[in-house]
Amino acid sequence: MARNVLVDAGFVVALLSSRDAHHDWAVTQASEMPPPWSTSEAVLSEAFHLLGERGAPNLGALLRRRALLIAFTLTENVEPVVKLIEKYSNVPMSLADACVVRMSETLANPIVLTTDEDFRVYRRHSRQVIPCVTPE
Repeated sequence: MARNVLVDAGFVVALLSSRDAHHDWAVTQASEMPPPWSTSEAVLSEAFHLLGERGAPNLGALLRRRALLIAFTLTENVEPVVKLIEKYSNVPMSLADACVVRMSETLANPIVLTTDEDFRVYRRHSRQVIPCVTPE
């Protein structure tokens, strides 16, 4: 069965910024798990902000060629997303992270590409480890 590859802002930034400490890792992951990748608008907002004006054109190009697909509607998932943010308030969990965790609960056979170690703490469906790949 094909995997649903989900990406967070850290992966996107690492992939598009050669100055990022995890750039080589992200390039390797992109070749091993090629697009399209699923994400949320919250992740894209965070990535556009972190990349700034220098990185925005490359992120826009990924969107235009449909390498990044928005596979999440917050309005349909408000309650579970808010519950996740409340549950992990001590971490704290961002809206973007909560959207990715929720996506991992709703999409079949998910795997998350992330530079964020918090995904090792988060749980899908309250108790299940989130399948993810992070830099070592």
